[in-house]
Amino acid sequence: MKDKRILYVSSEVIPYLPQTEISSMSFEAPKMVNKQGGQIRIFMPRYGNINERRHQLHEVIRLSGINLVVNDLDMPLIIKVASIPKERIQVYFIDNEDYFKRKATLTDEDGKLFEDNDERAIFFAKGVIETVKKLNWAPDVIHVHGWMASLLPLYLKEYYKDEPLFNGSKVVTSVYEQSFNESLNPELIDKVKFDEIEAGHLENLTTPNYVNLMKTAIDFSDGLIKGSKELPEELEDYISSYGKPVLEYQYPEEFAEAYTEFYANEILS
Repeated sequence: MKDKRILYVSSEVIPYLPQTEISSMSFEAPKMVNKQGGQIRIFMPRYGNINERRHQLHEVIRLSGINLVVNDLDMPLIIKVASIPKERIQVYFIDNEDYFKRKATLTDEDGKLFEDNDERAIFFAKGVIETVKKLNWAPDVIHVHGWMASLLPLYLKEYYKDEPLFNGSKVVTSVYEQSFNESLNPELIDKVKFDEIEAGHLENLTTPNYVNLMKTAIDFSDGLIKGSKELPEELEDYISSYGKPVLEYQYPEEFAEAYTEFYANEILS
């Protein structure tokens, strides 16, 4: 992957959040590409339970300061950055006082999904793309992990379809086992329609549960990786009819060669 540019967009990354399949692979895959001489950028939300002092996050003033419109509201975008110790890898954090200041990630103290997780996902998708535009850094591959990042393929291919920086970018989505059982705010589809994205692209978001969010990400991806050994049956069936490159599940200790070949031979070829 020497000299290739890979953008990793994830809902969680270690060491900033606890170890899971998603947070681990969102660290290990970029680490692999970095060692191979590729160029990487990692983006994740700046949840309020991330300890900024311990992880040495600091705001990047030149990247902050723009407003993103979410459902007709102007929401200020704040960009912070930190370096993963010993790895010479930087992580960019998408932040906003209203969406990410609370001392939790996705659920309240009773385990219920936050009512505004739908808007947080829209803000995250737009925030990543706008920041990459400011960096003027054209990725060869954009690799998406986790449902909080699941709207990025849709927004990139539709809302930002005329943005020349991403003309050559290919989107890969890793699909993991189900991570929540309820649905997001049912008004999500209307908030996406507000951005003048055609209703025909949004049928799966009528009921914005985990499976349907991932189906939307799949629809706008150029390749898929099965990130978990077992996936919901409905997603397995959807992937089977996908018709584009799919990499089967790879065990963590032996993923590197398979991911490298998938990027190079299936996505970039």
